[in-house]
Amino acid sequence: MILEDTYKTIEGQSESVYTEKRSKFIAIAIPVRTLAEIKQYLEEYQKKYYDARHVCYAYMLGAERKDFRANDNGEPSGTAGKPILGQINSNELTDILVIVVRYFGGIKLGTSGLIVAYRTAAAQAIAEATVIEKTVDQDVTVAFEYPFMNDVMRIVKEESPEILEQSYDMDCFMRLRIRKSLMPRLRSRLEKVETLRFPEDDVTSL
Repeated sequence: MILEDTYKTIEGQSESVYTEKRSKFIAIAIPVRTLAEIKQYLEEYQKKYYDARHVCYAYMLGAERKDFRANDNGEPSGTAGKPILGQINSNELTDILVIVVRYFGGIKLGTSGLIVAYRTAAAQAIAEATVIEKTVDQDVTVAFEYPFMNDVMRIVKEESPEILEQSYDMDCFMRLRIRKSLMPRLRSRLEKVETLRFPEDDVTSL
């Protein structure tokens, strides 16, 4: 059975330089999680390469790979951002931003030349990166009375979710994180513990 709860991203930042007809393409692949991070990196690299002709990019976010964008930054439409995004797609990556900075070398590359150059630059930067596989995780919050602590802890020990938060008072509270495919089993076991409830369910049913 293939578990549809993994995705591929890159471990750390990587960079490569590609030259075509004296035009220099600097490609940077960066692992990202949020739009705010992407905005920050774009500002940083636009400042760093303020004298470059174009700072083009593409990104993909989320395990479902539905949140993406390609930007040509002044290059002819579809010649820069799209080929960069194409490399992200062909490597099946997400949570990634690829920026390609172009310094114009005085010789025009033409539409097809630009597409090949941006695609090659992006491919090289991705090839330099370490691709890793991550699991899609889900969080669950549980509340229960103190006397049932041992029952809950036994399940936690056996199912091995990550404990994100916990507080033990008369009413105990825990926030757990586990791989998506393992969540149904964890929940069904926890449901059997006396007094235990899922506070999020209370809110969603209002």
